[in-house]
Amino acid sequence: MANREMLMLYFSVGEYISKNSREGKWGTNAIEVISTQLQKELPGLRGFSTTNLKNMRLFYEAWQHVIPDSQIRQLPTDEIHQMPSDELQISDIHENSNDVLNRQIPSDELKINEILRNFVSIGFSHHIAIINGAKSYEERIFYITNCAVGFWSHEKLKYNLKSNLYAQLGTITNNFAKTISEVDFRGRALRSFKNEYLVNFIEIEDPDEEDERVIENQIVLNIKKFIMALGNDFTFIGNQHRMIVDEREFFVDLLFFNRQLQSLVAIDLKRKEFKPEYVGKMNFYLSALDEYEKKPHENPSIGIILCKEKSNKIVEFAFKDTSKPMGVTTYRTARELPPEYKGFLPDAEKLKELMDE
Repeated sequence: MANREMLMLYFSVGEYISKNSREGKWGTNAIEVISTQLQKELPGLRGFSTTNLKNMRLFYEAWQHVIPDSQIRQLPTDEIHQMPSDELQISDIHENSNDVLNRQIPSDELKINEILRNFVSIGFSHHIAIINGAKSYEERIFYITNCAVGFWSHEKLKYNLKSNLYAQLGTITNNFAKTISEVDFRGRALRSFKNEYLVNFIEIEDPDEEDERVIENQIVLNIKKFIMALGNDFTFIGNQHRMIVDEREFFVDLLFFNRQLQSLVAIDLKRKEFKPEYVGKMNFYLSALDEYEKKPHENPSIGIILCKEKSNKIVEFAFKDTSKPMGVTTYRTARELPPEYKGFLPDAEKLKELMDE
């Protein structure tokens, strides 16, 4: 209730500031003057800094056409006028490896009232981060819903916005369509993995270093951050997980258990580009895990090959005769530029040369 009242107040203040500042009724620096005056008249008042007043205006302007002022004052009641359905469509069909998946919860399963309850259950700082990081209503509702249902911290929200979870979730190149027959399990598996993972805690001094153990050690040292990158419901079992097959030892780089999937998840780390032979190795690991370690009530183990780069066509051909569910995804470290910026900025060596001139 307290959070709802605060959001109502900030929405109303934002409306007042927006209408007066945008329509030219106020002069320049009016918001700064109001903030200073409030601090003088109400010493100790928090939440009404110049920055926060501007954020209130941003909050109002972001949602004014979706949630009218009269409506937000009623949230969350049992009789709320519905938002326009075309602005609240949160299902997205994405074609991947000849399979069709739902990346978000279908709109017929998530009533408008539930969206509104989620809206008023997350904090103002979460709302501002979502408005700044997500541009479409569908994307914003996706993050609002996950913040409310998953109890995301502000840190986790910022990470998921930065890694573009909305676009990445459920787009992993996979063979689930032919290896997972149960529709519900297949859908959950598709929604559990991303096409690319931002592992901005990994620092590799030598860019030509090919030893996967370097990456593995960095991940183990920062396992909490890596689990945050993976998403909800992952539990770390161990690295270099030992299995015995016909009196010979084999080791899985990283082994997790996913509670939502009720499945073991084996991750094989690769420093370079994906190669077809990686699939055969992973298929063997999954067979051994299912035979020797999977509990009777658990679902089949899933394998993830985490590479530096991949060709979707090569992955597709490599998957043609596989029998175990697996996917191939890539990772990006903090030092790497997003693809859209490559070619526009000089590389590190060139930059050093320019600075030395």
